[in-house]
Amino acid sequence: MTDFAATKALFHLPDGMIYLDGNSLGPLPKTTAARVAQTVTDEWGEMVITGWNRAGWMAQPSALGDRIGRLIGAEPGHVVLGDTLSIKVYQALAAALDLVPDRKVIVTDSGNFPSDIYMAEGLIKSLGRGHELRVVAPEEVADHIDSDLAVLMLTQVDYRTGRLHDMAALTQAAHAAGAVTVWDLAHTAGAMAVDVAGCHADFAVGCTYKYLNGGPGAPAFIYVAPRHVDSCQPALSGWLGHAAPFAFDLDYRPGAGIERMRVGTPPVLQMAALDAAMDIWDTVDMAALRRASIALTERFIAGVEAACPVLTLASPRDPARRGSQVSFRFADGYAAMQACIARGVVGDFRAPDIMRFGFTPLFIDAGDVDRAVAVIADVMQNRLWDDPAHQQRAAVT
Repeated sequence: MTDFAATKALFHLPDGMIYLDGNSLGPLPKTTAARVAQTVTDEWGEMVITGWNRAGWMAQPSALGDRIGRLIGAEPGHVVLGDTLSIKVYQALAAALDLVPDRKVIVTDSGNFPSDIYMAEGLIKSLGRGHELRVVAPEEVADHIDSDLAVLMLTQVDYRTGRLHDMAALTQAAHAAGAVTVWDLAHTAGAMAVDVAGCHADFAVGCTYKYLNGGPGAPAFIYVAPRHVDSCQPALSGWLGHAAPFAFDLDYRPGAGIERMRVGTPPVLQMAALDAAMDIWDTVDMAALRRASIALTERFIAGVEAACPVLTLASPRDPARRGSQVSFRFADGYAAMQACIARGVVGDFRAPDIMRFGFTPLFIDAGDVDRAVAVIADVMQNRLWDDPAHQQRAAVT
């Protein structure tokens, strides 16, 4: 069992704040600043370029990949870190399409993060091979898995509502139809146990700045199943994905295994921050995390619905069908969320009307939930969102 009281003490949480937005940007682990400072002064400062070898910078993408791999149920040696999530989506989708060259249909759902859809649209245009992207309702995905399907590309947890796709069932259906799967774990990794190997996922991608607490701009990761990893072709044939980067060959040769999915120079300072966060995650039992998450979200839903009948639950009521977030619909949701934030309860807003709250047992407990419910009830019952100061939209919502 994980001691969540102990893990809470490992995070810096501003005084008076109840932070329910770790599903968008995780809070700061207390050891991160010193770890990054050490990398800056002792490694970059004293070792300069020799840090690539002496401090192990070049090996960090794979080493951190394996630590993330434990959280998502990946086989060792099949996750690598680097670049952004959009880049990793592009890589995974391009490689997946190459595995089924005679098919042209990509299916995703309208709950997918728009950036994933944008990357798919851009890839289709650049390939110019007649691929078609079909965007369907989340509940209709299974109905669109047929003999025309090339790739099923889904985000496992809907970023708006927290709706959870059944990875095992949908992957099995896709494989039975002769298709390949790409799973985005941006709202899953660190939120709940995942089993990409057990579900036979082909590709998976995800970010590390949300539940994994890697910090703003933290690098993304990509998983490739063992059956594909030595044959998939990287669409982005970057220097560090080469079989021998320092041979400086003029022709590209893909590296062995997951190393071929590397593209650019590893972000050393961001990896140092993530390394500090992973020291916490290395101690976490994911089954215990999921149980605690469900208890917190159930408590929150019950409290908000009892005190705020004007809010409509947007998340699935069955905890087995949602991730570690709870969303409510409200016409003035943006202003209401700003009123909550002004009173120390930090969630976020997703257009057009969703107030979104994330729950991470590593630093949120039942007392936090009860205090958050009390603040939300005050905001809603007393129409505190009517304050003009809460109506002005900021660049980031």
